[in-house]
Amino acid sequence: MLEIDAREIDNLAKLFKLAKERAPAAIGRAIKRTGDMTKTRMVRSLTKQTGLRREVIARALKAKPAGVTYAIKSRGGNVHLKYFKARETRKGASAAPWNKRRVYAGTFIKGGRFPHRVALNLGGQVYRRSGAGRLPITSQRSGLYIPKEMITGATGAEFLSAVRSILPQRLQHEIAAILRGHAGGG
Repeated sequence: MLEIDAREIDNLAKLFKLAKERAPAAIGRAIKRTGDMTKTRMVRSLTKQTGLRREVIARALKAKPAGVTYAIKSRGGNVHLKYFKARETRKGASAAPWNKRRVYAGTFIKGGRFPHRVALNLGGQVYRRSGAGRLPITSQRSGLYIPKEMITGATGAEFLSAVRSILPQRLQHEIAAILRGHAGGG
């Protein structure tokens, strides 16, 4: 025998009404959590991809959560060689942009003659002479742009992979919490 209790249908209708009211907030929470997790993965991936220290990448990437949107923006132009573990050799300064160490011939970090080199107190920048004399000198850059790097290679793939795998799980978690009566003051 099949029996239907009308009270159960009323309770179910109330639960669906509550879910409808709380769904936008739940979706916002899921998107924010997914965005935060994605940003963490992107920082890790960009560190390997560019050769920059984690702190530099973390400062360059800015998260902008806003309701049901989440933007990861970046700053940074042509990055100076000093941020790529630059060190001086006799042939020139050595640095490792894109995690590939190479010597930039004719560049320097310190002043004086070998082997008695002294720091120039210029912030550890890598310089090259612009003219025939001692001055002028110009600081050297790597050709690496963080905004460009964050959408290419392993980091771009990491972003898409994280969003595709994390967002559905987080949405399911938040909606289940609403239906259980635990989310948003329920």
